[in-house]
Amino acid sequence: MITTTGLELRVGSRILLDGAELRVQPGDRIGLVGRNGAGKTTSLRVLAGEGAPYAGEVTRRGPVGYLPQDPRTGDLSGLARDRVLSARGLDTLLAELRELEARLETSEEPKLLRRYGALEDQFASLGGYAAEAEAARICANLGLPDRVLNQTLGTLSGGQRRRIELARLLFRDAGATGTLLLDEPTNHLDSDSISWLRGFLAGHKGGLVVISHDTELLAAVVNKVWYLDATRAELDVYNVGWRAYLDQRETDERRRRRERANAERKAGALKSQADKLRAKATKAVAAKNMARRADALLAGLADERVADKVAKVRLPTPEPCGRTPLTAAGLSKSYGSLEVFCDVDVAIDRGSRVVILGLNGAGKTTLLRMLAGELTPDTGTVEAGHGLRIGYYAQEHEHLDVDRSVLEHLRSAAPTQTDGELRKLLGAFLFSGEDVNKPAGVLSGGEKTRLALASLVCSGANVLLLDEPTNNLDPASREQVLDAIARYPGAIVLVTHDPGAVGALKPDRAILLPDGAEDAWSDDLLELVELA
Repeated sequence: MITTTGLELRVGSRILLDGAELRVQPGDRIGLVGRNGAGKTTSLRVLAGEGAPYAGEVTRRGPVGYLPQDPRTGDLSGLARDRVLSARGLDTLLAELRELEARLETSEEPKLLRRYGALEDQFASLGGYAAEAEAARICANLGLPDRVLNQTLGTLSGGQRRRIELARLLFRDAGATGTLLLDEPTNHLDSDSISWLRGFLAGHKGGLVVISHDTELLAAVVNKVWYLDATRAELDVYNVGWRAYLDQRETDERRRRRERANAERKAGALKSQADKLRAKATKAVAAKNMARRADALLAGLADERVADKVAKVRLPTPEPCGRTPLTAAGLSKSYGSLEVFCDVDVAIDRGSRVVILGLNGAGKTTLLRMLAGELTPDTGTVEAGHGLRIGYYAQEHEHLDVDRSVLEHLRSAAPTQTDGELRKLLGAFLFSGEDVNKPAGVLSGGEKTRLALASLVCSGANVLLLDEPTNNLDPASREQVLDAIARYPGAIVLVTHDPGAVGALKPDRAILLPDGAEDAWSDDLLELVELA
């Protein structure tokens, strides 16, 4: 269980939440919603103990599992399977059991036998091999087969590592009553995995707070909604499911507008009467009292809710380039004995539209990183044509320095532009005032997406390599990104799980991994997008 008392959250001088009294109990499945930048991710980090509140207290009882948008897995040399099993302490037990088994092949020393028996008993008390099978089942449902589990974490893509962390949390809390705090858990999942996750979370017996732009997941899972109102710095609690919340919130907004209109009308009448009475010296006290009543009426009103701002997303004006600005030949990549792909050829013509398709783990992000010059292929070459300028959008935002501010990132991307010009550009991406001085490390996933897109605008790129550009965005911002993709006149190479992004791109070609086959685009391939 998690409870807060007088919780106040701030970013710089901006108040995100003021005096909140919150409670998460077993059986509560809460959807935390609000516009991008309202403070949802900050709130979840504080509930998880990963951040400190400006004021107030947070009390936690029982285990709490937290999935951030960009999980840090620490040591990347361990096996993915062991990372999942470590949630219940099974990884170290298994490692010691395997070591003892090897030693017992050449020795039957009583001390080793006793130790082996004690470890087996401890392993059995934690669920033993049945628990190991349960972990494998959870992983398989999240698109992590044995082939992936037997790899080291460092060889996995960012999306695969995030799914490992999600699997680890679900394995630890399967059938238990701990509290899960999940920030965009459907990122990097295919449609089958998302469907399975909805069922798992709907049956979770403990507490749950989830941030998600997947409204189907919210409709299937949550029985309460917390709406974080950025205008009022308050959190409204709705003890109903998702669809009832939508109706109730609209009713609340209409009631607030009606109350404001009535109060303003009454206050206007009182002020008008006060002005008339002031003309008479004998009525001065009555006029003053009426004016006070009018001010009190207006002071008691909630701040008027303004329409949520939407980033005015645009992509760079491409610099001139040759007919084929980017080519690659014979690209391959392996991690140890695992071959990701082999002998892949790519040719990106000026203004071409290419989508890279393949199942999770097929090497889509790996290929994009090679084309961007971020990763060296085992074999093959990447050649820059005349006038090539690449703009690379990384799904994990690894190019962002967590210690540098929003404005400092833009200064690096466009060193010739003035701070005034950069602030104007950032304003179009909803970074204004003190927001431009926030370090990238405290930004939400949606804010990091907007900062990465703003950096692209300065690049003058004529070939854009976009890796999941619609992740972490609210519906309105997503539509802006899709419109920018549709209007961009340069070449785009796209990796995405979002069919809407493919529709906006209107690709002329598709590269299918791991084979590297290139086909003319057909709408029959759309099914592969969600399965990717």
